[in-house]
Amino acid sequence: MGIALVSPEQSQSQLSADSIQQTITSMIDNLIASLPDPKQLTAEERRGMIARYSAVLESNFIYWMTATLLAVKAEEARPILLENLHEEVRDAHPAMLRRFSIAAHAFPTDSDSLSINEELTSMRLFLGRLSAVQSLLAMAFFEGYIQKFMPYLAELAALQGSTEMEYTDVHGVCDIAHTAGLFQAASIEMTVSPLEPEKDPYEGVTLLRDLMHKIVFYTNNKANVQ
Repeated sequence: MGIALVSPEQSQSQLSADSIQQTITSMIDNLIASLPDPKQLTAEERRGMIARYSAVLESNFIYWMTATLLAVKAEEARPILLENLHEEVRDAHPAMLRRFSIAAHAFPTDSDSLSINEELTSMRLFLGRLSAVQSLLAMAFFEGYIQKFMPYLAELAALQGSTEMEYTDVHGVCDIAHTAGLFQAASIEMTVSPLEPEKDPYEGVTLLRDLMHKIVFYTNNKANVQ
């Protein structure tokens, strides 16, 4: 899981928007490359993965995007986030995800929700600091990861016997534009309201990466501990 992010001597001013995007894209690709073969997983492992994903996304995505909107100071960046939120609410994406998880017999249990509670709480507390650049980069990572994760999530559900794929079909397409828009918003915000030099631009990205890793590998990690 280790990846070099920001060296001690680097400040945000030394990091271009392009280099930050390249680093985040590399983190996404590394996470996707680490995914286990769905066919080699047990039915319970597949169920748990879908359930943990649903426990995080259904009740948190709109909340997190709203927190990011509240943090943003650049007026030009705000419409990008508002458009994203408008689509999420208008098209009832949480309901779409709930149908997906129920059809895959993977509606989250209390155990599923508690399994990612620590990482989820860390992310909520981070966004509560309302740090605009850090939040925008975290959400750009999130959208980019979700888009690339959709074919894998759909395969998990199909192996569980589901044919309800509206959620994965929609997000495999719309999140391409959402990711690009969030990187654009971050670039605008970095110009208008730069992050303090001592702060790590990738702090929220790292928290989300750890949460996504926990969604996928919780069962295996638990087995290793035992």
